Parts: sequence; structure tokens; C-alpha cells
Amino acid sequence: MTTNPSGLGDASFDQLLREVLSRVDGVLDEQERLRLLLDAVVTMAADLSVDGVLARIVEVACDLVGAKYAALGVLGGGPGKRLRTFIHHGLSGEQVTEIGDLPTGHGLLGIIIDRPEPLRLHDIAAHPASYGFPAHHPPMSSFLGVPVRIRDRVFGNLYLTEKVGGVDFTEQDEEVVVALAAAAGVVIENARLYEEASRRQRWLEATAEITALLAGRAHGLDALQAVADRAREVSGADVAWVATGDEDDLALQVVSGTDPADVPARELAGVHTCEAVRTGAAVSVPGLGGGDRFGPALIVPLRSSGGVEGALGLAWTPERADLHHEVDAALPASFAEQATLALQVARARADQERLMVFEDRDRIARDLHDVVIQRLFAVGLGLQTSARQAGSPELAGRLESSVDELDATIKEIRRTIFALGSLETASDIQAEVSRMVDRAAGTLKFRPSLRFTGPVRTLVPDELAPHLLAVLGEALSNTSRHAEATAVEVSLSAGEDIVLCVADDGRGLPADLHESGLGNMRRRAEQLGGRCEIVSAPGAGTRLTWTVPARR
Repeated sequence: MTTNPSGLGDASFDQLLREVLSRVDGVLDEQERLRLLLDAVVTMAADLSVDGVLARIVEVACDLVGAKYAALGVLGGGPGKRLRTFIHHGLSGEQVTEIGDLPTGHGLLGIIIDRPEPLRLHDIAAHPASYGFPAHHPPMSSFLGVPVRIRDRVFGNLYLTEKVGGVDFTEQDEEVVVALAAAAGVVIENARLYEEASRRQRWLEATAEITALLAGRAHGLDALQAVADRAREVSGADVAWVATGDEDDLALQVVSGTDPADVPARELAGVHTCEAVRTGAAVSVPGLGGGDRFGPALIVPLRSSGGVEGALGLAWTPERADLHHEVDAALPASFAEQATLALQVARARADQERLMVFEDRDRIARDLHDVVIQRLFAVGLGLQTSARQAGSPELAGRLESSVDELDATIKEIRRTIFALGSLETASDIQAEVSRMVDRAAGTLKFRPSLRFTGPVRTLVPDELAPHLLAVLGEALSNTSRHAEATAVEVSLSAGEDIVLCVADDGRGLPADLHESGLGNMRRRAEQLGGRCEIVSAPGAGTRLTWTVPARR
């Protein structure tokens, strides 16, 4: 006796025919699904952008299993394993607006995140972990969720609800969606690898740009500002900063992304930045401290073969913390090392240029001493001899006066020789200004009054000091030679602007004045982003005000 395992032995012809047709339709349906699945994989693989791939996945998933709604939750890179991105399909723009905030991965969605396994439900609301739906959310009952993964790495989860016809998702639906999710995992990984390669390319381009910039004329704070600006732009950080020095004397130099006045220096160049300088290794922290202004931060040392010169810091706001986890610390670390090398090369070039200037000054000083002064001495001796031999007292007096003028000129040349050797090397600008005023007393026959306002020693930048001293020297020289003044006032103030003022009570500037020295003063001010103002009237003296910003 044989048995009929299909249970169709007693069925009528019509029943058998319907069963055959049903199975044929099932085979055709499976073939159509396979074709859709293959088309989906091919089209997804052609898109290298992560956003484009994610949108395509949810759209195809709905078509494959006949779902009304689909969503793909992408896990964030932080330790919380919550959803960073939620891509949905089937909801209108108006519905999305009415629903409000999208899910972040709690409740039922969190179960699949914590246990990345397929899950099918007849009714979402009946599950114990369901949070329910917010207001204006469309009704949903049947549910199918599968993880999107490649090997042991889970990128996110694919969710489908409301199978067309009001029925539940089947085991075959689950198998098809699992296959789609597996293919999607490979495509997403490739897309992320492409984006990672693009990020590396951007860092390399930024390194090349900084190197080229520093090989040009950028130096000092301008160079550090360029490093901070470019690092913030490439990393997507909200703020970047550069601090220089060692761990015991670390100074915040530049800030990018926010007004430095709005951020306390200790908040950026604090303990974490000191740690990066001390250890010479990158430091990643979940928060800088000092309030909730900044979330996670990454600080890398400015390291070279000679040691650590400071640190480059990047920080993100708490709302954009996920971007911090996407940054490979090796990339900004390499950028910082190359930037440090470029800064060293720029400093070496500046030192070479300064050495050339010193050599020129030494040559000029030797020429002045060995040639010009000796010739003036010879002329002076000749005039003195002529004065003694002159028969006319008036002529003798005029010759003696000329000798005195030559002596004064020789003294002025000697002061110039001294200034050529000490102008750039003066480390204390206030002391150097005082010495220049004291030396001017020998020519003026009285000492000018001198007044300092503000922290002159700390606010006058090193690169500004030579210009300021040159202007002061020129102003005092002009006053002693032409003004016939009985009083001279010199004042130097430091704040947002550096202001040098030299005023005298002399005869004023002539109407036909040829502005040689004064023109140099104006050009220096303009090159530094400032201005030079001269107020003078016949018999009422002259006031020169030279103003430049303390920080360019």
C-alpha cells in the first residue's frame, strides 16, 4: 500500500489544477524575486556614495517582499551603538514632518541592534519591547527586521512593516531580505572604503597645500592659522586650535572655527593638549570639559625629529559627535607632522634671510666706519686747519660751525652703525625704545619725555618690533636735524593697536618737504595693515602718530 505525502490523492481534478497553478505561480514569483534581487545588487554596486546605496536598499526591499514601509538604520561609530542615520521609504514628507524626531535605536529596534539576528512579528505593538508609535504615525502591524552585515561587522539593520494584503511576512520573505542585506553589506563596505580613500586623499591634498603655503611667504601666526583652518575643514571639526611650547609652558596660539575670545585658553590648551605634547602621541577624549560646548576631541602632537613643539587639536560639538569617530587619528597625526616639518623649513628660510640681512648690515656698518667716517674726519681736520689760517673772524666762525656739524654727523653715523647691529636682536622692546630715546638726548641737547601705556613687552610681536624701532629712529633723527625743538614727547601704547606717537614744539614741516623718511614710515604702516598720520603747522610743531594692529 502506498501513501500520498502531498495529501492530494483524494482531491478532485479542479483542486489538483489549482494546486499546480499555485505552485507554478510560486516558482515564477521566486524567479521574479531573484531577478529583482540581482538587479538590485548590480545597481547598488554601481553607486559609490553611501547615501545613494542606503536609499536604494530600502526601496528594493519593499519591492522584493511587498512591504508598504521600509527603513534602514545605520549604526553610529561611538560606543553607544545607537542609530546615526535612519533612511525610510513609504512615508510622505508631510508624515515625516508630523511624526517629528526619527528613531535612534531604542525599544524594538534596539533588540536587533543588541542581537543582530532576523526577527519576524505578527504585530509590532504586541511585542514586550515595543515603545508604541508617536502621534501621527501610520498604523503598522507585521514586521520583519534583519541585520546588514559583512562577516562580523554590523553596519545597521533593515526594517520592513505592513506586508501588502494584511498578511505576515513569510520565511521566504526573510530569506530574500537576508540575501539582500548580505549583498548590501558588501556594497556599503565598498562605499565606505571609497569614502575613506577620499578622506585620505583630502588629507594628502591639505598637506600639500600647507607645504606649498609655508614654502611661500607665510610665517609666524599666519602659518599656524593656515594649519588650523585646513585641519578643521578636512576633518569636519567644529573648532581647531594650535598650541606651542612644552607641557610646562604651553601657549594657545591660534583658534579656527570660533572667536578665540569666546573660548578660554585653558579649555583648549588644557590637560589633554598637555598630555599630547608630553607623550608625543594622539589623544582622543569624549569631552574637553569646561561645560557642554564641545563634545569629543582629538589632539595630535606637532612632532618632528627634534621633538614635540606643540599640538594640533580638533573638537566637535555634542550634536556632531559621530563625525569624531569617523576620523582616523593617523591622518591628522601625519598632517601635523608634515606641517611641523614645513614650519621648520619656513623658520630655517626666515633665519637664512635674517642672516643675509645681518651680513648686509655688517657690510654697510663697515663701509660707514672705514670709509665715510674717515673721510668726514679728514674733511673736518682740513676745515679746522683752514679756520686757524683764516684772516677773517667771520669766515673762521663759519668753518668752526661746519666742523661742529661734521662732528654731529659722525656721531649720528655711529649711532646708526650701533642700531644696525642691535635692531633685530633686541628682545625687550620697551628697553630698546628707552635706549633710543636716551641716545637722542645727545643730539637734541635735552632728553625727550617718554611714556608707556599697556603691556608693551608682551603685546608688541617680534615681527613688528624692527619696524617700530626703525620708525622711532627716523622720527627722532628728523626732529633733531630739522625741528629746532625745545621739547619732544614720545609715547608708546599697546592694546588692540600698537600706537607710537612722537610730538615736538619745533618750527613744523616746510611746505615743500620731500617725503623720503616720512614716506618710508607710511609704507611700513601700510604693509602691516596700519596707518601713519602727520599733523604739522608752521611754528606749532609736528605730531607723528604711527598705528598698526597688534595682531594681523
